[in-house]
Amino acid sequence: MRVIADRLPNLRFGKAYEDRQYLPVREVRALVDTPFAWDVTDEGRAKAGRHPKPSEIGNDDGWMRGHVIARRKVATDVVEIVLAADAGALPAWTPGAHAEIELPNSMIRQYSLTGEQTDNGQWTVAVLREADGRGGSRFMHDDLPVGSKIRVRPPRNHFPLSGEGPVLLIAGGIGITPMIPMLAAAEARGRHAELVYLGKSRDGMAYASEAQARGQDRVTVWPAQENGRFDLAARLSTVSSDTTVYCCGPERLIQAVEQACEKFGLTCRAERFVPAQFDDSTNEPFEIELRSTGEVLPVGAGETILSVLGRRGIFVQSTCQQGTCGTCEVGVVEGDILHRDSVLTKEERAADDTIMVCVSRCAGKRLVLKL
Repeated sequence: MRVIADRLPNLRFGKAYEDRQYLPVREVRALVDTPFAWDVTDEGRAKAGRHPKPSEIGNDDGWMRGHVIARRKVATDVVEIVLAADAGALPAWTPGAHAEIELPNSMIRQYSLTGEQTDNGQWTVAVLREADGRGGSRFMHDDLPVGSKIRVRPPRNHFPLSGEGPVLLIAGGIGITPMIPMLAAAEARGRHAELVYLGKSRDGMAYASEAQARGQDRVTVWPAQENGRFDLAARLSTVSSDTTVYCCGPERLIQAVEQACEKFGLTCRAERFVPAQFDDSTNEPFEIELRSTGEVLPVGAGETILSVLGRRGIFVQSTCQQGTCGTCEVGVVEGDILHRDSVLTKEERAADDTIMVCVSRCAGKRLVLKL
């Protein structure tokens, strides 16, 4: 794709969004045809390989162009960034949703939307600098000033605030980002809501003062350096059985909350930032069948369903390729699934009717996919 972009400046779809036609497949929006257009007026620029950045190219299907309108430091190693559309407003979102952002360096990352839900058409994300990460957070900290051009896709929500009963929100570190709007939404709906916010040090805990301002009786901010280790089991043992526990943060915290919730018979919903750990050496080959055509494709022990579909020319949108973003979700008609994602709940996994094709596999011989 880089070579193509070098040779064809301003490569873009050749049809307007409203003129594109799609095959009648519900789970994947497959285009009937894909015409492209590009500029040929600056031949020297193309030969020199100076092509526009992704954020300068016309909107692809589902992408919107935008820019950074504000940024501020909200904690040690945490920067808050406010985004707006170049034209019109960014789509509305619900608490727990995450935004998919394409940076000027072509990286695509997902971040939980945070802050107050307003009708101003802007999005706010808070980004923790990860020294050992893949570079996205470092870029957003160091190379994304106000005015920077970005692109975004409409928000997705695999961590919604659901039900009507009381809620207990447990956040660890940067996991506070979805909890701020969830707490506000629960209160606005008249639901009893409490927040437990855990961190190492107070200066590293983004939005700690904002959280505490919502009420000392309902919000616990717990920096371990000041207070020592928080007793999760003791806290969860006092929760009423009709309470839903929501947790977002480091894997160790989530596992501790899930185990305690199971012990006390509580419903727990979690959002993870890191991929699930599994042993690839146990992989077995299997087959996938496309329901629309009946075609059967083999998936080797060292392959993913996503890669096999791509090689066959069947496009399934995917971003993280680690099972954390939920972009590559595909429906399953028949077969047992070996779930390896970090998105689906226990109940959704038990239903065995959807799969993240970037990491999950078949637990038997064949899966029939809604493709």
